[in-house]
Amino acid sequence: MRTMLVDRPGMLSTLQDTGRLGHQQYGVSVNGPMDEWSHRAANALVGNPENAAVLECTLNGPRLSFSEHTLIALCGAPMDVTADGQPVPYGRAVLLRRGVVLDIGARTAGARLYLAVRGGLAPEPVLGSRSTNVRAGFGGFHGRPLRKGDHVPLSPPRRGASALPIERRMVQSGLPMLTALPVDISPPARPDGLLRFIPGPHWNAFTDAARADFELGPYKVTPQSDRMGMRLQGPALKLQNAMELVSEATVFGTVQVPPDGQPILLMADRQSAGGYPKIGYVASADLPLLAQAMPGDNLHFKAVSQAEAENAWRDFEERLQQLRQAAARALES
Repeated sequence: MRTMLVDRPGMLSTLQDTGRLGHQQYGVSVNGPMDEWSHRAANALVGNPENAAVLECTLNGPRLSFSEHTLIALCGAPMDVTADGQPVPYGRAVLLRRGVVLDIGARTAGARLYLAVRGGLAPEPVLGSRSTNVRAGFGGFHGRPLRKGDHVPLSPPRRGASALPIERRMVQSGLPMLTALPVDISPPARPDGLLRFIPGPHWNAFTDAARADFELGPYKVTPQSDRMGMRLQGPALKLQNAMELVSEATVFGTVQVPPDGQPILLMADRQSAGGYPKIGYVASADLPLLAQAMPGDNLHFKAVSQAEAENAWRDFEERLQQLRQAAARALES
C-alpha cells in the first residue's frame, strides 16, 4: 500500500475533500476545504477528480515522506516548502522521489496551504466523504488532525493507466524531484479586494445605520476565528427591534449577527442550523479570499444582487475549467 509518513504534523493538518453533502438535516456538518479554489486547483494540477481528498495545512505545515514516487501539487497560502532542502514551486505538478523529505514550514502570507497527491489521500470514507470532522471525531484520518508517526494511505495507481512523461523521466533521473510545466493558478481577479455579499433575509430588520456600517466597515478578523466561523470586530450592527427566530439551515458564508452586534461568518465546519439574524451571505466566488484571511486582517464588504453573485460564480467556474485544461496539457508534456 502506498502511504504518506508524517514526521511532524504541523499546527492543524487535516484531510478534506469536497465535503460531506446531504446530511445537514441530521445535524452533520459539511466540512470540506476552507479555500475551495485552492483545493480544486491542486487536484487539477495532479490530474485528480475534483472530490479527491487533499491535505489542508493551517498557518504552518507538516514534514512528510512517501513510500513510493509521488506526484504532488501545492496551492493556497505561500509557505516555505522544500524537498530535501530544495525549494518546491507552487502552481505545477512536482514528482517526489520515494523517501524524499517534504518539509512545509511557516506561512509567509495567507492562512492555508493545500497539498494534493495524485490519486488522492485514501482513508475509508465516512458518510460518503473523507473530510475530517474534528469536533465530532470522524472522517479524515481517524477523525483528527495528523500526528507524528501517522501512515496515511494513498489511492493505488489507476489500473491500466499509462505512466506520465514526468514519471518516465524519473526512472532516468537521480534528482530528488522533477517538475512539470507551470500553470497559471490565479483565480478570477478581485482588484478591489472587497467581499461581495447578498443581503440576507433579515437585512431590512437592521437599522439604516447598521446596514451602512456593514458596507463601510472595516471589520477585523479576531483570534477567536476557526474553521467553524470567523468572528469579526467592528461597528456593532443593531436591529430595529428585538427578534426571536426559529433556527434554520445555514450555508457556507452566512453572516450571522449575535446580540453583541459583532458579525460571525459561518465557514466550512459550521453548525447545520443557526438562530441569529442573518444580515447577508458572502458570495461563493469570494469565499476562498475569506478563507485566507488572518486574525488582524481588515475585511470590507460590498452588497451585490443575486444575479451579480451568480455571474461571479460563473466566472469562477470558467476560470477553473481553463486551469484544468492547462494542467492536463502540462501533465502530458
